Parts: sequence; C-alpha cells; structure tokens
Amino acid sequence: MNDINASRLEYRSLCQSDWPFFLALNSDRRVMSFISDPLDEETIRLYYFEPRLQAWDKGSKHWLCLVISEKDTGKPIGVTGFIERSEGIAEVGFILKPEYQRKGYGSESLTEMIKLAFTHYNYHKVIATVTSGNEASRKTLIKCGFQQEGSLRKSYYLNGRWQDDWLFGLLKEDTHY
Repeated sequence: MNDINASRLEYRSLCQSDWPFFLALNSDRRVMSFISDPLDEETIRLYYFEPRLQAWDKGSKHWLCLVISEKDTGKPIGVTGFIERSEGIAEVGFILKPEYQRKGYGSESLTEMIKLAFTHYNYHKVIATVTSGNEASRKTLIKCGFQQEGSLRKSYYLNGRWQDDWLFGLLKEDTHY
C-alpha cells in the first residue's frame, strides 16, 4: 500500500501466493485462541482467504487484508486491515505470528490502519471487537487511543463456551489525523 509509510513495517495486499502463510497463521492455536475455534483448511480457504483476495474499495463487504512484513527482513509477520461496518465506521483487526508479538508491531500496524481509515478513506470512527480475556489486544487498542465503550455479554461462542466481547472505539476527532 503506497499510502502507508511506516518505520519498521511494510504492507501489501494479500495475494494468492500468500496461501501457505495465511493457512499457517490461521491454523496456529497460539494465534487463534481468542479469535476462532480450529477450522479445517477448506473452510479457511473458502471463507477467510479467498474473499480477502478481492480488490477493496470503501463500501466493500469484505475485509481489506494487508500482509505485514518486516522492512529489514521482508519476512511476513501477520495480517491487518479493516471492514466497513456501516456508513463512516470501519472495524480494524490484526493477527501476528507468535514470535513477532510483544515487539510493538501490533500497535505500529494498528496506528497505520487508523491513519489509513481516517485520512485516506475518511471514516469518522474506527472500532474493534475483542474476546474477553485477550489482554494483549486490549492493551494495544488502548495504547493506540481506543476507549473501551462496553461489552456484549456471552455473545461469541469460542472454546466450548459463550464468551463476552469487549467493544472499543476511536473517533477521528480524538486523533491528530
């Protein structure tokens, strides 16, 4: 993405050759423990990978999905992006390989997605939904300026039980973008 000028990371659209990386990321239980129960390869390909290969424009019904790579090594370390949830509101998300967590990459990539959503696509609000207990994601969102706006009790079935979701929001007017 030419609109993103980050210090340590680079971003590009997901492409067909990313399938092995995407599959490994979405099959790793350490990564997916707060996101999804285990899924088979066909489900990951049909419902999570293939739709994200499509060109993305504001108003698209699928996720903008960008591969995050380290600038020095070129190694892919995760994915990030957003989806339009309603007029003027985008939901952000990111997934990082375990060995790249706790290095500041989550907040760095989230900051770039916030900038992109506010400056290039002119959203007025960015939101995030986090499964309760995911303290790492919660801390990352707060570090990037999000406020926890509430929670939805027992609204997401994961790991054999109903989980609460934490809801976060960030208004464009609360940033310097």
